[in-house]
Amino acid sequence: MNLTTEVNLYMDELIDIRRHLHQNPELSFQEENTKKYIADYLENLGIEVKKDVGGNGLLGYIKGGNAGPTIALRADFDALPIQDEKDVPYKSTVDGVMHACGHDAHTASLLITAKILKQHEAEIHGNVVLIYQHAEESLPGGAKSMVAAGALDGVDYVFGTHTASHIEANKVGFCSGPAYAAADSFEIDIQGSGGHGAMPQLAKDPIVAASSLIVQAQSIVSRTIDPLESAVVTFGTFKGGNAFNVIADTVQLTGTIRTYLPTVKDQIKERLNGILNGIESSYGVKCHLNYHDGYPPVVNHEKETEWAKSLASEIDTIEEAFDFPPSLGGEDVGYFLQHVPGTYFFTGVGNEALKANYPHHHPKFDLDEQSLQNSVKLFLSIIEHSSDLVK
Repeated sequence: MNLTTEVNLYMDELIDIRRHLHQNPELSFQEENTKKYIADYLENLGIEVKKDVGGNGLLGYIKGGNAGPTIALRADFDALPIQDEKDVPYKSTVDGVMHACGHDAHTASLLITAKILKQHEAEIHGNVVLIYQHAEESLPGGAKSMVAAGALDGVDYVFGTHTASHIEANKVGFCSGPAYAAADSFEIDIQGSGGHGAMPQLAKDPIVAASSLIVQAQSIVSRTIDPLESAVVTFGTFKGGNAFNVIADTVQLTGTIRTYLPTVKDQIKERLNGILNGIESSYGVKCHLNYHDGYPPVVNHEKETEWAKSLASEIDTIEEAFDFPPSLGGEDVGYFLQHVPGTYFFTGVGNEALKANYPHHHPKFDLDEQSLQNSVKLFLSIIEHSSDLVK
């Protein structure tokens, strides 16, 4: 059995599915038409489908004809609130919404994978759980609720991929250990006492207080965290005031904190609270921190990562399977990897000649569609060689 050779038969269909999804994007938690499209496709193949798993999520089940492990393959399918600015026939038809992160490609790849696996289910060792996850882009995300709803019941291993426009087409990256960071967010409300801009002595200026807070917070990573650890503290918005000659009454700041280790997160939160206490004392204002724990870090398991990398190196259309450095970006696939071993790899889709080199979340994001065959081939190879995992 060499399933990877069959992918060429379905390349046109793979691209058609991706383009259909690209033209018809839906935002997180609103993916009604997309989930119906996925369910109809799987059911037409004769695959058992469980719908509305933890929200708009779906599960597909393929039972192999031989004993072996149960492996889950995961894809996500929500889009982003971004206007599609590409000049292509498959441009988004939904104003202000587009697949700017490759989730359409993830889902298309897993649907074609499902089609080929279903045709060979009698030859498969073990079982396959197809996870189609909603709402990756918006907290609290779809992975957590899908896990709670039993998506991983009976699953021994989980694998998934993310397209990467910053990796050249036909290359695939692997990162053992932490691959993505915990992605937390926060709001800080600073209550001062407004007044006339010409009489600051009669006011308690929250803009000055907030400015001092931002400057002091820049030392948290450089002077609190071990230099050998990784962390980011970023302020994204600063809202306060509405006139040039008025001292504002309140200011709101928002931002994100990225860490790999819970101990580092705790250090940052403790130091941030300490700075806020000092700001209150120094400026006579009141500060309130609202901290949101976001997605957990994505931690790939070493054995499964190296095994998948070795499989990728044997695939004819993959020019290079290489070690990819970790990122402080966030991804809720980490919820799945917290519960069962596996890995999340990066499929290169970048191609400057095709204008497929814009970063993710860019209004002109696109990808080299031919490279999607590599995601399918590696998924198939993982299932074909699944017995190796339990040796």
